[in-house]
This record gives sequence, C-alpha cells and structure tokens, in this order.
Amino acid sequence: MNKQKRAQPQVAFYNNPENRAIIYQVLALVLIFFISYYVINNMFINIEKRGINTGFGFLDSEAGFGILQSLIPYDESDTHGKVFIVGLLNTILVSAIGIFFATIIGLLIGIGRLSKNYMIAKLSMVYVETFRNIPILLQILFWYNVVLASLPNPKQSMSFLNSIFFNNRGLYIPKPILESGFIAVIIAFILAIIAVIFLVKWSNKRHDETGEEFPTIWVSIGILIASPVIVYFLSGSPATLEFAELKGFNYKGGWTLIPELLALAFALSIYTATYIAEAVRAGIEAVPKGQKEAAHALGLKDYIILKKVVLPQALRVIIPPVINQYLNLVKNSSLATAIGYPELVTIFSGTSLNQVGQAVEIILMTMAVYLTLSITISIIMNYINSKMQIKER
Repeated sequence: MNKQKRAQPQVAFYNNPENRAIIYQVLALVLIFFISYYVINNMFINIEKRGINTGFGFLDSEAGFGILQSLIPYDESDTHGKVFIVGLLNTILVSAIGIFFATIIGLLIGIGRLSKNYMIAKLSMVYVETFRNIPILLQILFWYNVVLASLPNPKQSMSFLNSIFFNNRGLYIPKPILESGFIAVIIAFILAIIAVIFLVKWSNKRHDETGEEFPTIWVSIGILIASPVIVYFLSGSPATLEFAELKGFNYKGGWTLIPELLALAFALSIYTATYIAEAVRAGIEAVPKGQKEAAHALGLKDYIILKKVVLPQALRVIIPPVINQYLNLVKNSSLATAIGYPELVTIFSGTSLNQVGQAVEIILMTMAVYLTLSITISIIMNYINSKMQIKER
C-alpha cells in the first residue's frame, strides 16, 4: 500500500529564517561599504582643500633630528624611513624584554599565591593587588622620575665586578666585539640547539616506553653552553669585551641601557606580571584536586607534581588569557612617549609627524605595525596552545 506524502507548506521567501539572515548580512555589508566610502572620500577632499601632501615620498626625506637609542647605525642625516625602522626595532626590543620578564615573574608569583607558606602566599597577594590597581602610566613615571632619578651620578656609580656600572644615566655592561672566526661559534650554537631538539624527542619517547626519567633540562643546558664554549677556545677566542670607562662626566664604550628603557621595561614587566600571575593561579586551581592527591599517594615530590602533573594541564587554561596580556604589553609600550623612550609612537608618530605633517600615512603605518605584531604573537601562542592540548586516543 503506497503512502501518500504530505505536502510541505509553502513558506514565503522573507519568512524563511535562512533567507532573512542572508538579507540582513548583505544589507549590513552594503551599509559598512557606504559609510567607509563616505569617510575616506570626505578625508581626501579635506586633505586636498588644505593643500596637504599625500603619499609616502616623505620616507625618503632627511629627518634632521637625533635619536637617543638606536639598534642600527643612525644619524641626523638619515631619512624618515630610517626613523621608522629605528622606532620599530626599539618597540620590539622593549616588548620582548617585557614579555620575557613578565612571564617569569608572573609564573613565580602565581605559584607563590598557592604556596602553603603563609608569608610567601600573602606577599604574592600584596604584590598582585598593589601593582594591578595602579595605572601603568603612573608606574612608568614612578620608576623613571623617582627610582632611577635618585640613583647616584656617573662618578659615584654602583659597580659590579668593576665591569658593570649603574647610575642615573643608565646601566653600562660590557659589549662583545666579534671577529671573523666567530661564525664557527654561531654554527656550533645552532647545531647544539638541533641536538637538544633531538634529545628532547628521544627523552620523551624513552619515558613513554620505559617510564624512566632523563635529566633533559640539565643535559640540554650543558650542551648549549659547552658546545659554543669549546668551539670558541678551539677557534682562538675570536671575540673580546669592550668595557665602559668613565671619561669626563659620563661613561663611554660598552653597551648602554638608557634609563628610559629600564623604567619602561621594568614597569611593563611588573604590571603585566600581575595579570599573568592570576592566570597561572586560575590554571593551577583548574586541575582536579584528585590528580594532585593521587600524585602525592604515589610518593611524588611537590616540584615533580607541579612539573609533570599540574602545569601540563594548567597551561591549557593559562595560555589563552596570557596571549591577551602579551598583546596588552606590546600596545602599552606606546606609553613610552611620556618619558621620551624612542619607540615607534614617540619618534615616528610624534617627531616625524610634526615635521612632515602627513598624519594619515604615518598613523596608518603605525597602526599596521601594532596590528602585525599582535597577529604574530597570537599566531605563535595559539600554535603553542594547540600543541599543549591533550591528544585523545
């Protein structure tokens, strides 16, 4: 017996939810397009009325001003394009330093907040609640105008091993002078890194098969240090150190870390570490207590439990909010303009913009830099996060 199919009721085109969703999205895109066209067109009309030059030709014009710190050779006769590169490198430098130290401090403080030692736990809490609730700009000004400014002058500098000097003009450390044979040391270090990668893979495979631990960390450190050092001496010590010397009213020679860099890097590290510490604490507390108790029942020591049981699982919770803090640190580095550190916003969006007056191009370039840095950090950290995921069988 044939069953008659029920006729499906006809639905009007607009009453179909899927069709309405498509219509609304198309209308939204059209509206965004017309608003963007109106704003951009109005901007160019106003620029033309005021006789303002457009284009990126200004990058080839002479800058005519000096820069306090430059990682590449620079003088006043260089172009605004060179200024852009100098500012970009200085921004990357302070961001990298801040991320490195903020991560270490945040990890230690986050673990300290969960310590069974009453004093450590309370001091960690005081640190977080103090520095987290003070605006980052005030902290930058405090370290620069109060702490570093109170240091002694160059003639009364604090000295470490008679080779490192610290005063209100900055931190002076020995500078390595590399000779032609130093390339062998660099090759040795690269080969050592490759060897460590294979060692870690072998150690993990051995642990999975036998359950035996291998001192990977200490052996890796030994390989990374011993290999370049041995090659360095075998190749005739192709490097020397240039020490800073007091000449006149200041030190000359060596590497100089200016007070602006020190204050900015320290403030960014201390401030961002408070949020990383809270992310670490939340990640550790997210690991079920039963797993920690089981590890204790097996007789494992606390640091082994933290290293092998807690942190591998906690990192999956820690990394996503930490990514956001890394991005905030990079963007907060633009506050360096308050103390004159020569990063991108200070010298390119500030001094160069005041000289050439082409705000549109300069601001767009600056925005593109921060967007690129943020996306790069996000891609790297999301890749690490994907590797931390527990693979299901």
